[in-house]
Amino acid sequence: MPVDPLFPVSQPRYARQMNVGDGHVVYVEECAAEHGLPVLFLHGGPGSGCSATQRRLFDPQRFHAVLFDQRGCGRSQPLGSIEANTTAHLVADLEYLRQALGISAWIVFGGSWGSLLALAYAQSYPENVLGLVLRGIFLGTPEEVRAYVQGSHGAVPKAWRAFAGALPVAERDDLLAAYAARILADDPAVATTAARAWLDYERALMGEAPLAAPPDAVHLAKARIQLHYLVHHCFLAPGQLLAGIDRLRHIPTSIVQGMADPVCPPQIAKQLHNAWPEAIWMPVAGAGHGGLSTPIASACIKALGWVAEAVEA
Repeated sequence: MPVDPLFPVSQPRYARQMNVGDGHVVYVEECAAEHGLPVLFLHGGPGSGCSATQRRLFDPQRFHAVLFDQRGCGRSQPLGSIEANTTAHLVADLEYLRQALGISAWIVFGGSWGSLLALAYAQSYPENVLGLVLRGIFLGTPEEVRAYVQGSHGAVPKAWRAFAGALPVAERDDLLAAYAARILADDPAVATTAARAWLDYERALMGEAPLAAPPDAVHLAKARIQLHYLVHHCFLAPGQLLAGIDRLRHIPTSIVQGMADPVCPPQIAKQLHNAWPEAIWMPVAGAGHGGLSTPIASACIKALGWVAEAVEA
């Protein structure tokens, strides 16, 4: 049996709801060492929210970890809201949290969608970023989104056929638009049926079983926010994140990538590393997308330790 690399189960030292404006209140928790090295954790999705297990990525003797549920998801309110919910709003929220929590600068650790948000934030506020840990790279390009939705990466073909087959043949050339029209619709029955198919496809790519019951409010919020971001190209200009790498070259950075990741394929991480050779490349052979799987979690903990050493040197 592989050894569990995660730190012991813990409770947050502080948990609170914080008003970030525009009618949004976000859930924030501070964990581990109160006077440790500050680390901001950015969950994926978009729309997934944080979990208690993700606290276990942080050495409680070393790090002051901040985890929060981004606008509209998890324990944040209003749940599922896509109003005033863009990448720029989320970047502004991160900076608001840093100032409100009295943190001068922090390491930023993001996986999947969180890697995109970490890059966007760091390029906006490089002076406030001590280091970066980026896992399962997603750059938000139309090509990435189309490959995922249209199944052109060839991963889990049976699941993709079920995903595409849930919609009329005439709409299968643009599954993103078809699913967005349903999941963002005002008809709850239509939205729920489409969200279940959308989420089950993602779960299949992650190696997880389909939902055992119809999506609950948190699941529906996740699907709504995902479709909202994806149909708007993640609210980024074409090539924006790679074009901004020059602002980050001085920041100690590790790129952790599962080399069998069907959600965020390795070639995207390789594009980032080719543009940013100063970053430490940490491929994980045979590993998929799950950030809490043993091989990926172990690599992320190692990457965070390396970045912390570089920051403290």
